[in-house]
Amino acid sequence: MAEEEIMIEDDAIALDDTDDSQETDSSVSSIIGFIHERYKRAEDYRYQDEERWLRAYRNYRGLYGPDVQFTEAEKSRVFIKVTKTKTLAAYGQIVDVLFANNKFPLSIEPTELPEGVVEDVHFDTQQQPNQPPSPQGESPYGFNGDGNDLPKGATQKSLLDKLGPLDEKLEPIQDKLKEGPAQTPTAIEFSPAMIAAKKMEKKIHDQLEESGATKSLRSSSFEMALFGTGIMKGPFAVDKEYANWNDEGEYDPLFKTIPQVNHVSVWNFYPDPDANNIDEAQFVVERHKMSRSQLRNLKKRPYFRSQVIDEVINMGENYTKKYWEDDLSDYAPEHGVDRFEIFEYWGMVDIDILEEQGVEIPNELKDFDELQANVWICNDKLLRMVLNPFKPAKIPYVASPYELNPYSFFGVGIAENMDDTQTLMNGFMRMAVDNAVLSGNLVFEVDETNLVPGQDLSLYPGKVFRRQGGAPGQALFGTKYPNVSSENMMLFDKARQLSDESTGFPSFAHGQTGVSGVGRTASGISMLMNAASGGVKTVIKNIDDYLLRPLGEGLFRFNMQFDFDPNIKGDLEVKARGTESLMANEVRSQRLMQFLGVASNPALAPFAKFQYVIREIAKSLGLDPEKVTNNMSEAALQAELMKQFQTPAQPQQPVAGADANDPTGTGGGTIGVGQAPVPNERGFTGNEQANTQQAQAAGEQQGTVGSVQ
Repeated sequence: MAEEEIMIEDDAIALDDTDDSQETDSSVSSIIGFIHERYKRAEDYRYQDEERWLRAYRNYRGLYGPDVQFTEAEKSRVFIKVTKTKTLAAYGQIVDVLFANNKFPLSIEPTELPEGVVEDVHFDTQQQPNQPPSPQGESPYGFNGDGNDLPKGATQKSLLDKLGPLDEKLEPIQDKLKEGPAQTPTAIEFSPAMIAAKKMEKKIHDQLEESGATKSLRSSSFEMALFGTGIMKGPFAVDKEYANWNDEGEYDPLFKTIPQVNHVSVWNFYPDPDANNIDEAQFVVERHKMSRSQLRNLKKRPYFRSQVIDEVINMGENYTKKYWEDDLSDYAPEHGVDRFEIFEYWGMVDIDILEEQGVEIPNELKDFDELQANVWICNDKLLRMVLNPFKPAKIPYVASPYELNPYSFFGVGIAENMDDTQTLMNGFMRMAVDNAVLSGNLVFEVDETNLVPGQDLSLYPGKVFRRQGGAPGQALFGTKYPNVSSENMMLFDKARQLSDESTGFPSFAHGQTGVSGVGRTASGISMLMNAASGGVKTVIKNIDDYLLRPLGEGLFRFNMQFDFDPNIKGDLEVKARGTESLMANEVRSQRLMQFLGVASNPALAPFAKFQYVIREIAKSLGLDPEKVTNNMSEAALQAELMKQFQTPAQPQQPVAGADANDPTGTGGGTIGVGQAPVPNERGFTGNEQANTQQAQAAGEQQGTVGSVQ
């Protein structure tokens, strides 16, 4: 990124830093009260969601909540963490699908009918014979020499202006260019829209790589599987430091403003309680926990008020733990947190409040009642206030549900779907363990009349009991407790099967053995895995629609607005590629091989892209196509080498005594192909009656001839 492209928020209208850090006036308190009121309302509304997430987290960690009460007879506290197994299985499948192609699942392609940039242009390197000279005049594209008249309704826009990133390169031959794909072998074809799309795609992938978007997507996918919702934030502008040393060996870092993409935990995300998705949200509040160093680093970002930040630091840490934070951490409840609590607000703000803060409203926006702004507060101090610099103004957050709940902002995850079955499995397993302990030991009955009073009645090897006088008799009686743990384990297995159905992740999908019947064959396993992946298909589709596509569109708009490189601009569209890898590799490789067999037909071979098919087969087998496949030139060279090293076929020797004219070489003459006899015809030996009749007829015919003679 060039240095002149760095100022991302040049046109943003923000609250200026001021020498007067005393902010006790009513105008400042009004905006702070406005943010706190909205944050409090969002916090109260999502209380039930927090309880669901806490229960999901405890089931994942194998922890009993404070509401679980055990009787005196229940000695076992075992927790079977099936929730963790299935959550990690779902998370693993999501990650495998999203990153099957080893890159972020986003692509940029031209629209079906690109506007402003032509899809294809070409020119012929050879002059066609008997072609009349082209009349001089204007074409539909504004250049001379193509022989086309200007049709009715056409514009005078030149074709050179529609070439996008190729305008300078193709300017010397603009008089020879024609729109559309090439149709002759000698023609050279260009795709301006596709070139712009690939340049934009590379730009976005580089930005995602710089911001660590892959790691953020993995974190969001995990919370999506566990809690039901994955949150990502971006793009937003940050100044990134790049290590650099000058010629004298001194550290001289470089700073570039780049679009950043981050993961946001659901615990720190407070959306508009009246919204069911991010597009309906009027506001979003993100809660930050920052150290002193992190708070000071905010001064390096645009439009943060440095003097106010220094004052907040001098006031000391103000972080207050929420009730759920002790459950999420392994620290004691009395453990304090030396951090700052900062609230970041994105959403609509009344224009009257903005004007009270001294924010200058542009003339074209003064007719609006409210505008979208970004506000940061800490310790009731205003750290940053700026109008949303993005056009169109959109809240820079995306949220994807694991399982869509159409009546709530937050979705449903694996842990919630199997909450009841997890409780049943824990109960049956505790009963089985307690029963096994009882049945594995004797239950003793003591006759204290035969023992010296005051003795310790506990049992251990080598224990000695003192008897007192009296009638002889047995003082200790052992009783065997019946073992019914097998019935409890049967109920446990039934509850586990119910968890398979409730989550859509059968046990064999995450490595459990014991599959019988058709599942023992390779094709059977493939069918079972395809059936098990039905739930994942819906999840990946949700990720495509609610997370990847909006995130890609945000980066696309970011570059279209703030990047001044014309080579990446055009009528393009963002496509999420998560669902492309849903097909199992085994099935994909089989279908590719089937297609390869069909395409080998000489009549169909010219229409097949064999190089692409071979590369896709290598991918489906988990191999690197760059290492195991050749390009066209390498393939041609390889074919020539194979021809040279092939052994010529030896002619087959005929059998001794065989006829030289016999093509089979097995001897004997050439036997022609006969015809099958037809019943009731003359000479058909299988019909005796017909033969007798034929003989009689022949005798009568001979007698008649003799009499005539």
